[in-house]
Amino acid sequence: MLCHGLNEVRQELGLAPVRRPLHQWLHSPTRVIGLFPEWFAAPAADWPEQVRLTGFPLYDGPNAHRLAPDLVHFLFDQGDPPIVFTAGTAQSHGKEFFRAAVEACLRLRARGVLVSAATEQLPADTPPSVRAFAYAPFSELLPRAKAIVHHGGIGTAAQALKAGIAQVVVPLAYDQPDNAARLRQLGVASILSPRRLDGAHLARTLRGLLATPDLPAKLLETARRFEQASPIDDTCRLIEEAAAG
Repeated sequence: MLCHGLNEVRQELGLAPVRRPLHQWLHSPTRVIGLFPEWFAAPAADWPEQVRLTGFPLYDGPNAHRLAPDLVHFLFDQGDPPIVFTAGTAQSHGKEFFRAAVEACLRLRARGVLVSAATEQLPADTPPSVRAFAYAPFSELLPRAKAIVHHGGIGTAAQALKAGIAQVVVPLAYDQPDNAARLRQLGVASILSPRRLDGAHLARTLRGLLATPDLPAKLLETARRFEQASPIDDTCRLIEEAAAG
């Protein structure tokens, strides 16, 4: 999936093609840039010396646009801030996740917003207090939400940190369990095992998290860390420095 476009660029630069870029080729001896800040994951003693950290490059997707009018109406005209539920863009088996989301909202008497590009995963019918959407820009949606339940993807986690909302993470694979553990360590999240994912457990986890006494202070503390951050500029500078050196 990556090689075609990557090798077109490399050919223009007179470089040989690469294979499997997410394996050995990924670990450059010149520079490795972590797109996350040190306060989220401090460098470990065994990290390579050429690693540099910048920050979260918040991103709403290749076709980002504003909130849909019906979502705006739901957010502003129909009640309290909702809980957002998303299983991630790479998730193709999210029916149980969204079924549990609807049940949790009913148990909590909370409003909910379900987001999935794979619309076949979304429930065909939802109660009036829960709405389903194929897409919503998180930079605009999450600041208007009470909490988010998600898979632990780093992009979703970063958007929620900046928005200053609580997170329940249901990690499935790859970096997601590690991200979940770091979010919990920051005091802004709870973790729910996928094996225990149902409406009752999800509602109980959300209720407990939102009742945590120091949660508002922790959320405010992490959100403020984004105020002076310039991760994209810092990343470009590091790339240019490596290329010039």
